[in-house]
Amino acid sequence: MNLTLKIWRQASTDAAGGMYTYQLDGVSEDMSFLEMLDLLNEQLVTAGQEPVAFDSDCREGICGMCSLMINGQAHGPEVTTTCQLHMRSFKDGDVITIEPWRAATFPVVKDLIVDRSAFDRVIQSGGYISAPTGAAPEANAAPVPRDKAQRAFNVATCIGCGACVAACPNGSASLFLGAKITHLGELPQGQPERYSRVAGMVGQHDHEGFGGCTNIGECAAACPKEIPLDVISQLNKDLRKAMTAGH
Repeated sequence: MNLTLKIWRQASTDAAGGMYTYQLDGVSEDMSFLEMLDLLNEQLVTAGQEPVAFDSDCREGICGMCSLMINGQAHGPEVTTTCQLHMRSFKDGDVITIEPWRAATFPVVKDLIVDRSAFDRVIQSGGYISAPTGAAPEANAAPVPRDKAQRAFNVATCIGCGACVAACPNGSASLFLGAKITHLGELPQGQPERYSRVAGMVGQHDHEGFGGCTNIGECAAACPKEIPLDVISQLNKDLRKAMTAGH
């Protein structure tokens, strides 16, 4: 395939950025999207130009670092991570626009790399449990109903990629926050700090500058792990109880 790539280039957080156009030939439909960018960078380096900076790690769809806006869609046209998106989703002659996450809370570090440490600070504000250290407890010491265990497992698949924030017109991280709250709130180990947790995490979410949720649903549609929208309902329910309890 022969492609026209329009890519956001920005030297640093404080530098002005802009769109640059590149022509790329010889792209195989079997390549992943990141392999296509590797091919572009080989071409740029050979020509003595600065390669395009982008984030990646596992390339297996489990870490979320590969996050990109592709033709205006978080992670591209398929419900998957960017690294698991393949060029067979495009066709010869396509024009592909590639940008970093569009969110003020995720400032651009360079080119297509953004700083998502705001998510880390939200987790640090309460996304954990307190448990005694020592020998591992017996596996069945804390029975968990199957439906709760399954729901906790399903929402724990959130990889914190930030697609929900990038897709949301308000820049809200409510789907991410709801997934973390629901994951721990469904388990007995998460009960002692359940309401102080949600108060702390929502407070940090707002402090970081994430927007409010207006139930548009773009977050769930863009999520590569298909986190359901109803985790936001659970988030709001727990937050109301936390406020009533004075947390």
